[in-house]
Amino acid sequence: MTQAEIKLCSLLLQEHFGEIVEKIGVHLIRTGSQPLRVIAHDTGTSLDQVKKALCVLIQHNLVIYQVHKRGVVEYEAQCSRVLRMLRYPRYIYTAKTLYSDTGELIVEELLLNGKMTMSAVVKKVADRLTETMEDGKTMDYSEVSNTFVRLADTHFVQRCPWVPVTENSDPGPPPPAPILVISEKDMYLVPKLSLIGKGKRRRSSDEDAAGEPKAKRPKHGTDNKEPIPDDGIYWQANLDRFHQHFRDQAIVSAVANRMDQTSSEIVRTMLRMSEITTPSTAPFTQPLSSNEIFRSLPVGYNISKQVLDQYLTLLADDPLEFVGKSGDSGGGMYVINLHKALGSLATATLESVVQERFGSRCARIFRLVLQKKHLEQKQVEDFAMIPAKEAKDMLYKMLSENFISLQEIPKTPDHAPSRTFYLYTVNILSAARMLLHRCYKSIANLIERRQFETKENKRLLEKSQRVEAIIASMQATGAEDAQLQEIEEMITAPERQQLETLKRNVNKLDASEIQVDETIFLLESYRSKVTMGTLGWLSLLSIDFSSGHGSGVQALH
Repeated sequence: MTQAEIKLCSLLLQEHFGEIVEKIGVHLIRTGSQPLRVIAHDTGTSLDQVKKALCVLIQHNLVIYQVHKRGVVEYEAQCSRVLRMLRYPRYIYTAKTLYSDTGELIVEELLLNGKMTMSAVVKKVADRLTETMEDGKTMDYSEVSNTFVRLADTHFVQRCPWVPVTENSDPGPPPPAPILVISEKDMYLVPKLSLIGKGKRRRSSDEDAAGEPKAKRPKHGTDNKEPIPDDGIYWQANLDRFHQHFRDQAIVSAVANRMDQTSSEIVRTMLRMSEITTPSTAPFTQPLSSNEIFRSLPVGYNISKQVLDQYLTLLADDPLEFVGKSGDSGGGMYVINLHKALGSLATATLESVVQERFGSRCARIFRLVLQKKHLEQKQVEDFAMIPAKEAKDMLYKMLSENFISLQEIPKTPDHAPSRTFYLYTVNILSAARMLLHRCYKSIANLIERRQFETKENKRLLEKSQRVEAIIASMQATGAEDAQLQEIEEMITAPERQQLETLKRNVNKLDASEIQVDETIFLLESYRSKVTMGTLGWLSLLSIDFSSGHGSGVQALH
């Protein structure tokens, strides 16, 4: 965990949850897993406040807990999950694009509250949608419920683990912390609810629809309260599924830029067909036959089977190897190589950064070293057709910024410089990690700048909000235009101009955060794929050697 990541986590926690939660969260990120009393002692916070802060963090999946053998419960922060709060606007916008306003509000409620029951989400979203509708129109619970079911079917929302019900008659002492479990088949199983009703509007007065004052309403006891039909079944947003969608969109966009729209639509169809069946960590999608792809193409694409086969062959023969052929049955079996695609996207991101930072000639050298793998300085000068002095300057500049690395190959054991080859190479994983670190620092700087801009104009923002609130209340009571104009003039022309400048600056900072986060997503996806691939090979080797069947073990024996 780097200092840049810790600082960014601190800013995100403070912005979303306040100082106390930020203090506890950052302490756990720095120290690792700790029991409750140690956290309270080390942070100098009261036990009650620590408990409340941990409740908030656990509710939002930012902290997990484990029960050890001696019954001690330790809490551990999930730094990667904290960093995903950067992507909340993107998750919400994706839900809006795929499932309209209803899907947007469902995902927004789940992200804001961490975990919620389906019935609570449906009622809250129906009420919010009713608020935005014209008078006399309301949103049915059934419509919101249907959208929720569609989100669960496509795995964008999932059930939270729950405490299993045991039929053990022996009371015994309760465990120090509940053990939560969930099976794969129940993760997206929607409970059968008969939610009948419509969204309600919030009333400005204390009187209900019948005109009865609030003070005269009969108080209902808790005994009359209806039981919640899905009590104990909580749902959360499945962020990995959103990441899978972002990855697929990036692959489709890359294919469209490299080839044409039809090729990208074929790749989109292949990804859509395998989005549920392919795990997010899989290196390839499920094999799909040419006939299956042809039947699943969108209705608007009137291309023949022969043309589709030509496109698939073209995609499979492309040097980037986004699409690969895995068999000949069913007109040819095709897969999408997700590892290769993410590697190409990460490489393209690095090339783009080098070009923007150092210029087109440095980008030419960078691409050359990438292509040739290892080159001496003289070879770089010759292949890139750049004068020796300039080439040397550019190489050293990129070397000092860790975009390229230098590998020494000695001819003799003494490593004498005169008898050593110095080869320039690009370690994509190392460069991606370096760029990722810089992206974290950039986002932290953007957040701090946005907070500074807001703090500097705090008085003016509060005044603007007060004026807007007065105008809204006067409009509701049917005030005249002259009165409204008089209230609007409370904000002078220079103040109005200052507000416009502030709004423009904050919008630019927000847009920059989203753009940097897109780069972070690509680099993080590439890093995790490479790391998981390496761990997979190591685990296979350890199994092989521990069983004594490896060639190395046989040779030793």
